[in-house]
Amino acid sequence: MKRRRGPDHARVVAFRVLRQVTGQDAYANLALQHARNGLDARDAGFVTELVAGTCRLLGTYDRVIAAASGRPDGSFEPPLQDVLRLGAHQLLSMRVPAHAAVAATVDLAATEVGERVAGLTNAVLRKVQALDLDGWVERLSLEADDTERLALASHHPRWIVEAWREALSGDAELWQALQADNVPPVNHLVVRPGLAEVSELEGEPARFSPFGAYRAGSPGTVPAVAQGRAGVQDEGSQLVALALSRVPAPQGPWLDLCAGPGGKAALLAGLARQENTGLLASELQLHRARLVADNLACYPGPHRPLTVVTDGRRPSWLPGTFARVMADVPCTGLGALRRRPESRWRRRPADLVELVPLQTDLLRTAIESALPGGVVAYVTCSPHPAETRGVLATVDPGEVDVLPAADFLPEVPGAEAGDFVQLWPHRHGTDAMFLALLRRRRG
Repeated sequence: MKRRRGPDHARVVAFRVLRQVTGQDAYANLALQHARNGLDARDAGFVTELVAGTCRLLGTYDRVIAAASGRPDGSFEPPLQDVLRLGAHQLLSMRVPAHAAVAATVDLAATEVGERVAGLTNAVLRKVQALDLDGWVERLSLEADDTERLALASHHPRWIVEAWREALSGDAELWQALQADNVPPVNHLVVRPGLAEVSELEGEPARFSPFGAYRAGSPGTVPAVAQGRAGVQDEGSQLVALALSRVPAPQGPWLDLCAGPGGKAALLAGLARQENTGLLASELQLHRARLVADNLACYPGPHRPLTVVTDGRRPSWLPGTFARVMADVPCTGLGALRRRPESRWRRRPADLVELVPLQTDLLRTAIESALPGGVVAYVTCSPHPAETRGVLATVDPGEVDVLPAADFLPEVPGAEAGDFVQLWPHRHGTDAMFLALLRRRRG
């Protein structure tokens, strides 16, 4: 028997990262960051594209594999399914010659799953290569309705397409919004106010945020980032913090209610110091609270920010304590699909059943924590109506005044969504951040 040549190292790394993502619920970007250590630039780029691209189109590839194999979706053992997904991505979305993609993936399957699946892998991938990606989308769409066709063509689950249509109030820019989720963004960096200047970020100044810049490459090579005087933070996240800081409010301490992992807290702490006050950063999970504390360690001396580990639904502080409250609540994260490509396939509509009551409770705490006349920013990295307008609809209108949030970000066009702000990747180049600003009524 002819001795099989082993798979190349880059594909083995990509397979093992994908197994972490699909089998252990790891975040692709974090798993990739660790896996790229020790790889040369060429292999690191190949692994990144192979894993991130496969995660982005994972649901589409699963349907292609099912159609090509004649087997129901989910009938392959998970490690083999991941091998086939990687092979499909090379055949349908990368500039890898078909013969090389098939041969290398068969070698990968034989080594990482077992020689017994080599023939099956070869047979399935030969059928996958019979059509290009557009051809497969067309074939899979033959009996689909318009929404399902759009979901297939944009590589999103149907329920997300339906939610985006509702959030955008029509189909005029729906395709643009969905396509923007498929374009990996450049890194967004941010200075810690008072500790660094934007010029130190060694990138292109941000379009809207006075604290940010865009820069390709590893952020850790920027001295200000390495020294903790700057960090990585999406521009949309910077903008919602900026808006909160601009609203007139009483003098007093600030609160970041759901602070982990701490990027927004570090920006808020710097802005609070400029107002001669301090920030309390609250986080439920101990390991995330440690990340928050690490991010805030750059601010010594007067008004040094504090980190506490507590459940935001049962806070350890007295009501009516804070002049400004940031409630960037746990959410589906659907606004960051371009950064976390696996999330679109990992999340389910059922997740909203658990998240929306939590978001409602945290908004209640945020309002109760504010001083009379104090300001609350309700923020989600999701444009889903249930997590945005739906949660705000639960607030007693006698308790708060809803402020016109877009008035506090006048430099950002196309962000107004009634009284709220909704940012979009295709409009603003940011994550799809939602912002509502509420003032607690006096008395």
